[in-house]
Amino acid sequence: MWRIAAGRGLHEASMREIATEAGVSLRSVQYHFGSKHQLLVAALELLHQDNERRARERVGHDPGDARALLAAVLEEFQPLDAERRLALRVFAAYYARSLTDPALAAVFLSAEHPLEDLVAGIIGQGQADGGCCPGLDARHEADLLVSGAVGLGSDMLHGRRTAADVLRTLNYHLDRIFAPEVGS
Repeated sequence: MWRIAAGRGLHEASMREIATEAGVSLRSVQYHFGSKHQLLVAALELLHQDNERRARERVGHDPGDARALLAAVLEEFQPLDAERRLALRVFAAYYARSLTDPALAAVFLSAEHPLEDLVAGIIGQGQADGGCCPGLDARHEADLLVSGAVGLGSDMLHGRRTAADVLRTLNYHLDRIFAPEVGS
């Protein structure tokens, strides 16, 4: 499912083609998922779980260095290897489909914002530790950082930006957030 979605989009992923790609019968796919929509939802949930597991393996957690932790989290949004490139292409396919499929949008764009919550929490910890500029709104910074990181990752997929350019931009913004207080 993911290879088809990443290569040609969700609209090209028929149940028959998915069965062929998986090396199973169409009847088996229909039995386990019932409909293409149920298959799309299950594949999206699995992609979220897989990405979270891989991110936990890659991101080292140093509670004493909020900036380094946040940099590592934001790098997870970037297509820096084949796994992340595939995931970002699949997420882009789901996003495009969610614009015209309200039921899928309800799953893809849930009311919760776990990534923004995570980033806001890291910034909040940096503020509590005195490592962030005073007066920042952690939630607004998190919204901008997550949206920006996702957009920069999309630019990398299109070849508009290099990994080095994207990481420089992210570090610029992290330096702005984690800059020492002037006059201290």
